[in-house]
Amino acid sequence: MIPYTYSLHKINDTVNFGFSADDYSRFKFGDDLVSKSFGKDLADGFIKYYLQENLITEQIVVISSPYCFIPTATFAMKNAFVSQLNRWLVAHGGLVIQEAKVHRTITYKEDYGGLSAEERMRLIGNDSFHIDKDFLEGKTLLFLDDIKITGSHERMILKMVKEYGLKNDIHMLYFAELVNKDIHPNVENHLNYHLVKSIFDLDEIIKSGNFAVNTRIVKYILNCDFESFSIFIDRQTPEFMNSLYDLSLGNSYHTIPSYEENLNHLKSYLQQQDYKLS
Repeated sequence: MIPYTYSLHKINDTVNFGFSADDYSRFKFGDDLVSKSFGKDLADGFIKYYLQENLITEQIVVISSPYCFIPTATFAMKNAFVSQLNRWLVAHGGLVIQEAKVHRTITYKEDYGGLSAEERMRLIGNDSFHIDKDFLEGKTLLFLDDIKITGSHERMILKMVKEYGLKNDIHMLYFAELVNKDIHPNVENHLNYHLVKSIFDLDEIIKSGNFAVNTRIVKYILNCDFESFSIFIDRQTPEFMNSLYDLSLGNSYHTIPSYEENLNHLKSYLQQQDYKLS
């Protein structure tokens, strides 16, 4: 079974990406306005370059990139993708999209974007992916991700597909794809951090009124040096601090030694606030 692959933007050099590198950085750190724009654009591209000539009449299931408890940035993009695609499908007599989740057990904390192809595969190869096979039977699957750099995530998805014995028609859809293999995979980190250079660059995104939390921003905050973390947290709302702590527990980040000092500080801060309120 060979999946159909579609990417909206093909990255062939490190200057002209076909999209704003600053916007991509904002997207990766939770700017929901950019997420909606990216999701809509991806849906429009998929419709124009595939669906208009290859209408899918059976049930479509859209599946965002795998995650444990905290969704990835792709999840926010997926929401807009589904909305846009639903409008087109309904207008053309198609079925409304269903969604499913790939449950992921993550075994590492390293920043994936700075690694080589071999390092990525070695790291992600220890993770486990799970999905509801029975729910997917007889349906066309659209696996969404924001960017394809080395293909290691795709290989893990297809490994899961093989292990589960899935016979579905499968499409792998990406907002962007690195097509020039002479470019080092760490171009992903160049994009991820194009706008966000420090924890204090997150303030404007978080307080914009269009913020969607994801794994990247939580890990980035927890991995920050203690002094900067303390100053940053002191500037946040109680709602954000409580959410950050609960999400961190949900992803078992309290078991990661390098996050321990910041999480303990956050826990103490919240306890002090609760004491003052009582």
